[in-house]
Amino acid sequence: MNINLNILIKKFVIFVSLVYTNSIYASDSYDFNLYNNYGIVGTIHTPSARTFEEGVHGLTLYKGTPNQTVTLSANPFNWLEASFFYTNVTDRPYCYEPSDVVCQQDFKDKGFNVKIRLKEQGKLPAIAIGLNDLAGTGIYSSEYIVGSYGINRTDFHFGIGFGLLDGSDLRFNNPLGYLSDRFNERSNVTKDIGGSFDAGKYFTGETASPFFGVSHALGNKLLLKAEYDSSVRPGLVPFRIPENDFSFGLDYLITDSFSIGVSYERGDYASFKFVYKNNPVKTYQQSEYTRGRLREGDNQYTQLINNLEENGIGVKKLSRNANSIGLQLTQVIHPNLQVVEQIIAQASRDAGITEDIKKDIEIANLLAVSEIDDDFRNNAQTIYQRGTEKRVFTNTRLQFRPFLASREEFFKGALMVENDSEFIIRKNLFFNTNLKYSLADNFEDLYIPPVDVFPAQVRSDVKEYLNKLNDGGILIGRAQLDYHLTPKINHHIMMSAGIFEDMFSGAGMEYLFFKPNTNYSFGIDVFKVRKRDYSWRFGHLDYENTAATANFYYRNYGTIPFDMRVSAGEYLAGDVGYTLEFSRSFYNGVQFGVFATFTDVTTEQFGEGSFDKGITFNIPIYGNLISYMWKPLTKDPGAKLNRKNTLHDLLVRLRPIN
Repeated sequence: MNINLNILIKKFVIFVSLVYTNSIYASDSYDFNLYNNYGIVGTIHTPSARTFEEGVHGLTLYKGTPNQTVTLSANPFNWLEASFFYTNVTDRPYCYEPSDVVCQQDFKDKGFNVKIRLKEQGKLPAIAIGLNDLAGTGIYSSEYIVGSYGINRTDFHFGIGFGLLDGSDLRFNNPLGYLSDRFNERSNVTKDIGGSFDAGKYFTGETASPFFGVSHALGNKLLLKAEYDSSVRPGLVPFRIPENDFSFGLDYLITDSFSIGVSYERGDYASFKFVYKNNPVKTYQQSEYTRGRLREGDNQYTQLINNLEENGIGVKKLSRNANSIGLQLTQVIHPNLQVVEQIIAQASRDAGITEDIKKDIEIANLLAVSEIDDDFRNNAQTIYQRGTEKRVFTNTRLQFRPFLASREEFFKGALMVENDSEFIIRKNLFFNTNLKYSLADNFEDLYIPPVDVFPAQVRSDVKEYLNKLNDGGILIGRAQLDYHLTPKINHHIMMSAGIFEDMFSGAGMEYLFFKPNTNYSFGIDVFKVRKRDYSWRFGHLDYENTAATANFYYRNYGTIPFDMRVSAGEYLAGDVGYTLEFSRSFYNGVQFGVFATFTDVTTEQFGEGSFDKGITFNIPIYGNLISYMWKPLTKDPGAKLNRKNTLHDLLVRLRPIN
């Protein structure tokens, strides 16, 4: 590096330091923060201390040299950002056996990133710490501590990087080494297989490197960016030796949710980036209230019923005593109790009703909300009671099914038409179907078998199912019959039979103790299942098993709201163990979650990844729930049956964590 460049860098660092100490005004907004090339809120390659509001999620598509990356990102909390990525690395072979056709392709990798904001900006900068590639092969493994400070429309970032981010000529001794000698040593050995954590590496290394960046909003549509990138080049990722360490970029904000960006990175190559981000608080559309039709001769109670049913709330029974009205409701449209209560309040006012209203709400004939007590029931007069009706709910939509980072090719996918239908045969008897038709897919050349199949092949043959999507005809994803009953208050049972999911059919039951307005519940489920064959119809393979689990659910409504589920028992493949799940839900239906499963399958038997784990996303887009589960690998141990609904899912549907 020449003298002039060193002087320029030192002046930039001094300028940023002065800004940090002397400025007290900032502009840090959702509009002017974007994901960087790796789906982390930052500049071009480097991260910042910024995080989005809770519930924000996004997708980043990046094409650079030598890597092309797809990243899905989310903020379960406003101080926590999590993302997982799939990347294709050119100029690096998939493996090192020239005679093996699998090796004659680019290297594929996947991993998980997390960033925690330690403090927001005030008189001092915002500060965050982050870890990249926690559960991958380690070729992108890096950690950082970063501060950010904004002034008007300009945002400055300065950080210290370890691992892949420790490649600067300005590197210095690892400051954490003064706390413990263990921080001075970092293994440079990568894992040939991914999917496992290596906590001993975090924030280690003999040295650490500074990185810094700046972004400036030019009007409301353009962002100018520049950074000093401390990434190691060349290194484990075959980056070319750069001309310098500076990168420059331009992002164009098409809308609040979509943007495109181009960058010139380290004097070496140009790159392209597409970003989608969504803030559900801004984009969620509250249901518009519509007054029900008023007919001659209708009294105020009939008008109330008309108002509610016009707005998607079914009235099963209306009763009253001297002081209040009781409503027994069946609600299937609105995502949470807050919306339902707002509609009830408006419908009552429009009907001229001034009495207090108590409500019971049933989901699939299960009591999810209970406000009507025995005293009211014993002294109330029934005004209206609806008879049992046969009803059908159906939804047909386009669905995209991705299959990323397979050993055959980086990207595979299918564009499908899917139909979900629910037939209410009786008030507590339901039949649900899912039918699929592939319009276009490229799954036909998935042929490489899984490396590890133990103790039984229940999920790792997923390619065999995908191969059949393009055979033509309508495929059956689900044909499930459910019978719900509540033999005693707070004690619920669901008996199910049929085709539960893509890979399994069978029969079984679930029991749940659920008391409304408490934050815990527990139960058991037992299912006898058979493995479906690959034709997606009614045939079966030889494998069958009985899977049984005990489940405990806890909902925390405190400072850090979350849902927790602990389940233990026997899984589909016959292994025995337990699963720990944490999730965060929002009033508009968005949900993020993580899980880990540990069974009696040893690390050696499990193979790559050591144990089962993953991340789940449930996002309502245009009225549909788009679900996606990311797992580092598709393995057989720890596999669970995927039913359409569990009793707990049904009963808490109206009570998301806010």
